[in-house]
Amino acid sequence: MKPGRQRLDKWLWFTRFARSRSLAAALVEDGFVRVNGTRADNPAKGIGIGDVVTVAAAHVTAVVRVLELGERRGPAPEARGLYAILSGGPSPEPDDGAA
Repeated sequence: MKPGRQRLDKWLWFTRFARSRSLAAALVEDGFVRVNGTRADNPAKGIGIGDVVTVAAAHVTAVVRVLELGERRGPAPEARGLYAILSGGPSPEPDDGAA
């Protein structure tokens, strides 16, 4: 893989859009992922910072911009730092009323 690029299935797993890397690969192979508006059919497709990824998974449909390439599958707050939600996706954390 070229420097500054990462496999799509690996990035989906790091960002917690899939519970395992094999499920991330299946999402891509089954046509549920687009990169920059084009359907991705190869889990090994390289993505980079600034790319727009659309994921239509069973639990979420989200359009996100890649902010960082992950180095590991860490906790959820770390995973959320890898992307910016453009539309769809999980709702923001509920306000606890302490304002």
